[in-house]
Amino acid sequence: MSADQRKKMLILMINMFIAIGSFGIIIPILPAYLNSIGEGGTAAGLMIAIFAGAQLIMSPITGRWADQYGRRLMIIAGLSGLTLSMFVFYLSDSIWILYASRIIGGIGAALLIPAIFAYVADITSMEQRAKGNSYISAAMSLGIVIGPGVGGFLAEFGLKIPLLVSALVSLVAVIFSVILLKESSLKENNTMTQADQVPLIKKLGLSVQKPYFIPLVITMIMSFGLMAYESVIGLFVDNQFGASPQEIAIMITSTGIISVVVQLFVVERIVRKFGEGSVLTIFLGIAALGFLLSLFATNYVLFFGITLLIFLATSILRPVLTTLVSKLAGNEQGFAMGMNNAYMSIGNVLGPTLAGILYDVNIVYPFMLGFVILGVTIFISITWQRSQSKKLMQIEADRI
Repeated sequence: MSADQRKKMLILMINMFIAIGSFGIIIPILPAYLNSIGEGGTAAGLMIAIFAGAQLIMSPITGRWADQYGRRLMIIAGLSGLTLSMFVFYLSDSIWILYASRIIGGIGAALLIPAIFAYVADITSMEQRAKGNSYISAAMSLGIVIGPGVGGFLAEFGLKIPLLVSALVSLVAVIFSVILLKESSLKENNTMTQADQVPLIKKLGLSVQKPYFIPLVITMIMSFGLMAYESVIGLFVDNQFGASPQEIAIMITSTGIISVVVQLFVVERIVRKFGEGSVLTIFLGIAALGFLLSLFATNYVLFFGITLLIFLATSILRPVLTTLVSKLAGNEQGFAMGMNNAYMSIGNVLGPTLAGILYDVNIVYPFMLGFVILGVTIFISITWQRSQSKKLMQIEADRI
C-alpha cells in the first residue's frame, strides 16, 4: 500500500476500534448496572437483541446511502449515533430509555460499518482487498478484547464511569473523523444511478439474484454459529468443568487475541497463496470440525484448545467473505456492505436466541446444530464455487 492508503487505513482502523471498544467497555458492568435499577437477565438479553435488530433493519438502507451520499458522511453520522447512544445510556436510569439508546446505537453501527468497508473497497485494488478488510476486522477484534478489560478497570471508580468514558471516547472519534477523514469514493459513485432509484424493498427482494448472494448467506450462517457458540460457552464450561469466572475471561480474551494476530498477519498471506474460494472451504471445514470436537471435550484445557481452533477459523472467514462480497459488488459497494452487515446481524440475532433455547433442552445441542449447519454450508460453498468457475469458463469461451 502507498503512504496515503496506509494513512487512510489507519484512520479507519482507529474509528472501528473506538466504535467497537467503546461499546465493549460497558459489558463488564452491564449485569451489575441493570441489577442496580431492578432489572435482570431478560433486560440484558434485550439490550443485545435490540441493538442487533436495529442494525439489521437499517443496514441495507444505510449501505445504499453510503453509495449515494458518500462514505465520509456515513462514518461521521454512525460515530455520532454511537456517541449519542452512550450519552443517553449514561444519563438515564429508565429501562425504556436504555432500550431507546440501544436502538440509536444499532442505527449508528449500521451507518458506520458498511461505510467503512465500502471505503476500504474504494482505496484498495482487488489484490489488496483481503489485506484491507483483514486490517479492519483486526481493529474490530482488538476493540472486543480491549473494551471489556478497560471497562472492568474503570468500574473500580464507579459503576457509571465506564459509560461516561465510552461516550467521551466516541465523541473524540467524531471530532477526529471530521478533521482528518477525507471522502474516498468518486463523484459519480455518490449520485443516484438508475439502479439506486429502484424501491429499496424491491431491491432487497432481488438480492437473491446478486452475484454475492451466496457469500452473504455464508456470512449469516457463520455469524449465527459463532454467536450461538459465544453465548453458551461460559455456561457450558461452568456446568461441565466447573470453570471459574477468571478462566472464562481468559478464554474469551485469548480468542480475541488470536483473532487480532490472524487478521493482521495471516489472512492476506493465505489468501494470496490459495485464493478466497479455497480458503473459504478449508476454514469452514475447520470450524465445523471444531464444533464436532466440542461434543467430545473431557476437560477445560481441551475445550479451550477447541475454542481457539473455532475462533481461528472464523477470524479468517470473516474478512475473506467480506472480500468476496466486495469483489463481486462492482460499483454498489455501499449497498453490498450494507447487505453484508444486515445478513451478519440476522445471524447475531438468531444465533444466541436459538442456542439459548437448545441449551436449556440439552447443553450439547448448540454444538450439534453448529456442526450440522456448517456441514451444509460447506456443500453450498463448493457448489457455488463450481458454478462460478463454469460461468468464468463460459465467458472466456465466448470471448474466443
